[in-house]
Amino acid sequence: MNNSFSKVAIWMVIALVLFTVFKQFDGRVATTDSVSYTQFMNDARSGRISKVDIQGDTLYVTPDAGRPYTLTSPGDLWMVPELVNNGVQVSGKAREEPSFLASIFISWFPMLLLIGVWIFFMRQMQGGGKGGAFSFGKSRARMLDENTNNVTFADVAGCDEAKEDVQELVDFLRDPTKFQRLGGRIPRGVLMVGSPGTGKTLLAKAIAGEAKVPFFSISGSDFVEMFVGVGAARVRDMFENAKKQAPCIIFIDEIDAVGRQRGAGLGGGNDEREQTLNQLLVEMDGFETGQGVLVIAATNRPDVLDPALLRPGRFDRQVVVGLPDIRGREQILKVHMRKVPVAPNVDATVLARGTPGFSGADLANLVNEAALFAARRNGRTVDMSDFEKAKDKIIMGAERRSMIMPEEERRNTAYHEAGHALVARLLPKTDPVHKVTIIPRGRALGVTMQLPEGDRYSMDKERLQNTIAVLFGGRIAEEVFMNQMTTGASNDFERATAIARDIVTRYGMTDSLGPVVYAENEGEVFLGRSVTKTTHVSEATMQKVDAEIRSIIDEQYKVARDLIEGNRDKMHAMAKALLEWETIDADQIDDIMQGKPPRPPKVVDGTPPSPTDNTPPSAGVSSTDSSDTAATPV
Repeated sequence: MNNSFSKVAIWMVIALVLFTVFKQFDGRVATTDSVSYTQFMNDARSGRISKVDIQGDTLYVTPDAGRPYTLTSPGDLWMVPELVNNGVQVSGKAREEPSFLASIFISWFPMLLLIGVWIFFMRQMQGGGKGGAFSFGKSRARMLDENTNNVTFADVAGCDEAKEDVQELVDFLRDPTKFQRLGGRIPRGVLMVGSPGTGKTLLAKAIAGEAKVPFFSISGSDFVEMFVGVGAARVRDMFENAKKQAPCIIFIDEIDAVGRQRGAGLGGGNDEREQTLNQLLVEMDGFETGQGVLVIAATNRPDVLDPALLRPGRFDRQVVVGLPDIRGREQILKVHMRKVPVAPNVDATVLARGTPGFSGADLANLVNEAALFAARRNGRTVDMSDFEKAKDKIIMGAERRSMIMPEEERRNTAYHEAGHALVARLLPKTDPVHKVTIIPRGRALGVTMQLPEGDRYSMDKERLQNTIAVLFGGRIAEEVFMNQMTTGASNDFERATAIARDIVTRYGMTDSLGPVVYAENEGEVFLGRSVTKTTHVSEATMQKVDAEIRSIIDEQYKVARDLIEGNRDKMHAMAKALLEWETIDADQIDDIMQGKPPRPPKVVDGTPPSPTDNTPPSAGVSSTDSSDTAATPV
């Protein structure tokens, strides 16, 4: 809305400028005589003129017949009495000369308007920052003082080791003389490295809140502009302002936007970004290094940063803010649950166990989605069922119950997901199956969700191979029970092939090829250091790599097929349960694997789900376009 209004305003200003200029030139065009003065006087004597309006030197003539015309008076003093004697009605007034100020305004208004339009466009190109068009080089860092920054370490959870690393920084800022007595100096820079959403910005703000010092916050992209030298000027201005507030903290978020390795990729070596980086390097460790100014930067791509930026003396420390473990997730959930009314049945420990791989931002989103679910049902508190719905929505996607699927396609999807679940339950090193559904979610027609029992930081070869077999379970079930192949297994094959390729080319887990890395120079041009692709692997070796990948895939495909064909009764029972209830959980899957009838689904919101199909499923041939895979937690 604001963007369209801005465009309309720009075109209105341009139209006003053009109208004023044309009007100015149009007013200076001399009026031309439509007839001669002699002809006019002859017409007046002959009685063919009825009225003459005299305004200054211009005569506006109204004849008895024909169109009115104008002419310039030659200054004839006897003209008016003669016109009156011939019966012509004469009227007029003296010409009013404009004042001196009005003349200047009329003459200079178009030029002033053009200057105003130029300033407006310059501000638009510079983002309309504070200070107008003549403050391009001013810093855009936003400052929070000790009175407006209320964030402390109590608001940061799930990163105890990172908080311990930065606790010393708080002591430095509070009492630097304690360390200077022994010859120590305050660190000039701290680089926070971690995945997106792990709380790097929040931790930096908590350092300033604990130390009670000013906090300057800016993004790396705020330095780079289209004009050369603007970014470097903003860096200088930012550090000058920070020195006046020392001791203080400068926080640069997403520093990789300005701190990428110089001379990398397709760009030249003298562009605006590199000039900004050079100025940042000088300010952090140059001849006039600012005392008491601590620079904290955050990035999730430390591998692309310039080495000169990472050396001691600039960023002296690197603090890793990783994904939280189960205890960290529980602490983060409790922090965010303070802001919503939580029911007594909500257990943060259970939620933390069921959200492996979630970052702090993901957990904050989980609490918010649960609150929204509670509001939709007009609940007074947020209970455990709301959190379960929110978790399913985040991991598997939102339900698409309005989507109408043909019955044959529903059966195909049921067998597809049952194949994933059965293989996952029978193989030893796989994550437990938490839930299986054939309700379309997100872009998927069905989902098999597996959740690990605990946090896992590495994968062995057998677990990787079992994962490949689980991915093949969906396609094999379609072949065995539906006698067809659909496009629903396309993503399964992509993931299985990627895992098999990594086993061979990156992890060195094969006997024939040994512990050698064959995946070289796979980085993108805009991230890396080389434009051309080089390889040190011969064609014969690549043929062996391809053969080994195919061998792993064929072996796991056979493993999954043997399991499915040897457990046809369980496959039929699981597909029937999915067709009847659409979603089954781990308890119902346990009943099916033990040969017992699955228990009814749990009651949600006071009403059990209604059955959709009570007829036993049977194999058949149909054309489907199922588009889903076995889901694993993010």
